[in-house]
Amino acid sequence: MNLAVSESAISESTAPEIHSVLTIDMLKELNRRSTTKGFIQLASHFLILGISGYIWGTNFGHWAIVPALIIYGFGFAAMFAPLHECSHRTAFGNNALNDAVCWIAGLLSFYNSAFFRRYHKWHHRYAQDANKDPELSDPVPQTFKDYLLTISGLPWWWGKLQTHTRVALGQLDSYPFIPESARAEVIRSTRLQLAVYAIAILVSIVARQPWFVTYWLFPLFVGQPILRFILLAEHTGCSHDRNPFTNTRSTITLFPLRFLMWNMPFHAEHHLYPSIPFHQLPQTHQQVKQYLAHVDPGYVKVNCDIVSGFSQA
Repeated sequence: MNLAVSESAISESTAPEIHSVLTIDMLKELNRRSTTKGFIQLASHFLILGISGYIWGTNFGHWAIVPALIIYGFGFAAMFAPLHECSHRTAFGNNALNDAVCWIAGLLSFYNSAFFRRYHKWHHRYAQDANKDPELSDPVPQTFKDYLLTISGLPWWWGKLQTHTRVALGQLDSYPFIPESARAEVIRSTRLQLAVYAIAILVSIVARQPWFVTYWLFPLFVGQPILRFILLAEHTGCSHDRNPFTNTRSTITLFPLRFLMWNMPFHAEHHLYPSIPFHQLPQTHQQVKQYLAHVDPGYVKVNCDIVSGFSQA
């Protein structure tokens, strides 16, 4: 059953004003950040990583090894969620804490926080604008072969290696979303991140243990396809206009997935009101869902729709 409201019923010209959907008082209440809730969410995320990582690292050959690896790997990939939340500085009540967690989450998920914050700011400002949205620089799958390649995460790995290398070398001309005033910070942050990886690799070599590969690189490689499966649903098949009610999708999914993704499946709500913290998005959804063009029941359904669109084309 398709839960989405017809997009034609909510065109750019007929969509309500964003500020008319939630009153000022409602928005003020929903905008409240909570350091306590942020800490609980982050600690729970790390606890899941710790338990699954322990099983993965100590029970080779045991029946639980495969599910533990999948959970552990996705836990690393899903560090993209606190990176994203902290880039908006909404996870915690303290901005310095947001920035620190943002950098650590980026380190664990192979993103750079200083780069991503500017990149993501433009994505929100120019969402679904083919000429300005930096997310659209990554080609949307047009065939089933393209889809499988995207879901594999291989283009993402190659893109991250290229971007980190260029930024570390100071080659920022192809990234217009990074202003001149932020270039030194982005370069310094990326170089420090690459240095941490280099140290981790060196420690593994000196100890003659495959720690870097076993506990980070390989699990993240396993977890990336799940994250690609989720992120592909956020805007694919949505309108290419400035209407936030039609250009972004929210996906109703299982609690464990929603939890590890810090409520990011409520993505249309987030694009409508980026200042609302992750823990308030379910409540926001109840207030705005009737206005959204794309509210789909699960990521499997969305991805099946994407794939079926290839055959129709």
